[in-house]
Amino acid sequence: MPRSTIRRAATALPVACLLSLSVTACSGSASGNDRTVRFGYIGDYNGASLLAIADNQGLWKKAGLTTQVKSFNNGPVQIQALSAGDLDYGYIGPGAMWLPASGKAKVIAVDTLTYADRVIGQPGKKSMKDLKGKRVGVPEGTSGDMILNIALEKAGMTTKDIDKVNMDPSTIVSAFSSGKIDGAGFFYPAIDTIKKKVPGLQEIASTKDTGDAFPTAFVAGNKVPEDKNRKVIKVLQQANDWRQQHPEKTITLTAKMLEVTEAQAKADASHVETLSTKELADKTKSGEVDAWLKKLGDFFVRNKQMDSNPDPSDYYDGELYQKAHAE
Repeated sequence: MPRSTIRRAATALPVACLLSLSVTACSGSASGNDRTVRFGYIGDYNGASLLAIADNQGLWKKAGLTTQVKSFNNGPVQIQALSAGDLDYGYIGPGAMWLPASGKAKVIAVDTLTYADRVIGQPGKKSMKDLKGKRVGVPEGTSGDMILNIALEKAGMTTKDIDKVNMDPSTIVSAFSSGKIDGAGFFYPAIDTIKKKVPGLQEIASTKDTGDAFPTAFVAGNKVPEDKNRKVIKVLQQANDWRQQHPEKTITLTAKMLEVTEAQAKADASHVETLSTKELADKTKSGEVDAWLKKLGDFFVRNKQMDSNPDPSDYYDGELYQKAHAE
C-alpha cells in the first residue's frame, strides 16, 4: 500500500482505532491501560524515525510497554486527539508549538531542529510582493503557516495583502500542481512531490534563511501520568541516540515504515538537524531550549495565535527529560 493510501486509511478510522507497530489489534479500551502507548505521528523523517527505531530495536518491549501508532497530516489534529483522550502522545513541528504553549498539551522531548518549511510560488513568482493579492494555500496552525507569516512580516506585509486559503496538505499538493493557487506556505517532503509536476516552482522564503532554531517535539496529553511520560521519554532518548549512531540504518527503517524509497527518506532527512540526547539534556539545563521556545512564543503572540507568551517551563517538562537522561 503506498504511503498516501496509508494516510487516507488511517485518517478514515476512528481516532481510538490506531495503526499499530507492536500491536496489531484495534482496541478502544487502550486509554485505560498503563502499558499501552497510543502515539500519533506525521509521516515524515522527523515524525517517524524514532518510532521506527523503537519498534525495530524492541525498546518499547524492554520498557514494559506496547504501542499503537497512527499517522496524521499535521500537529494540530494530534493535539485535538490528545485533548479528547484518544491519543497519549503525538509529534508536532514548530508551527504547532503554540498549542502546548496555550496549555493544550505538554512537550516531553525535543526531537530535531527542522528547516524544511518554505513559501513556494508558481514559476515566475520570486518574491512575497509577487504574491500580493494572490491565492496562497496553507495548512493553518502548522509550520507552513509559520513560515508564511515569517515571510510576510519580513516583507512588510500581512495576511490582508494575500488571499490566504486554509487547505490540508494533500489539497495543497493538488491545487498547486494544477495552478489553482499561486503560492503556498508548505514543507518538505511534500514539496518534492509538487516539484515533479511543477519543475519551475520557486522557493520564495525558507526557515533556513532566518538563522533561528525551529524545534520539533513529542507531546503528551495533559492527563497522562508522569511515570508513563518518564518511560516514554526514556524510550525516545534511547531511539534518539541510536539514530545518531546509525544515520544510514535509520533512513532504511524510516523508509520501510513510511513505505517510501530510501532516496526519498534521505532527501527528507537532509532538512533536519539531529542532536544527541546528551546535547538536548545539556541545552535544556542551560536554558537554550527554553530560549528556542520563547522566541517561537514571541512570534505566535505577534501573529495573534496566543495572547501572551508563557514561561516554557509551563509546558516543556525539561526537568523530567533531564532526569530520564540521568537514569
